[in-house]
Amino acid sequence: MSDESPKAKDRKNLVAILCVLGVMGMTGAAFAAVPLYRLFCQVTGFGGTVMTAIEAPTVVLEDSVAIHFDTNVRNLPLEFEAEEVTQRVKIGATGMAYFRVKNTSDQPVHATAGYNVVPQKAGPYFQKLQCFCFEGQEIAPGAEVVFPVQYFVAPEMATDREGRGIKEITLSYTFYPTKGFDPSVSAQ
Repeated sequence: MSDESPKAKDRKNLVAILCVLGVMGMTGAAFAAVPLYRLFCQVTGFGGTVMTAIEAPTVVLEDSVAIHFDTNVRNLPLEFEAEEVTQRVKIGATGMAYFRVKNTSDQPVHATAGYNVVPQKAGPYFQKLQCFCFEGQEIAPGAEVVFPVQYFVAPEMATDREGRGIKEITLSYTFYPTKGFDPSVSAQ
């Protein structure tokens, strides 16, 4: 016969259940961390992440900034390049850049492009109106696709303490393999 009282057994069972729930909660939080962090960065511009805008500003300044476009591919048979490596835009004016992607393999490629901005302090001011980023893409074998990016640099950059003095911004895109790709959600 066991020397443990029913209360002691109940406590052990409660501790075991709480430990299992704690491990399950931490596992769930680990899986949710990446999408939640990405959403946080997109909303706040934290870490050089470009913000999404609904409409372009109505104020266009005489000051301009050079926008450099950098393209990278991570473990994919793709050629990826900007049609123009550098553009000069007035602060507040809408710019349009085009990116060419070619699948050099004989298999469809499922990929997603992520981006960031350098210097990081330019992230809140560099805003996109249209972008192919963070959307799964399916690129057919041998196909070449051109993706547009419509953007602007917010006029506040010229007056805010953090943004004043920025004369050059680099927008860097990286295509990486997409896991769990759903072609019904992609835009080609």
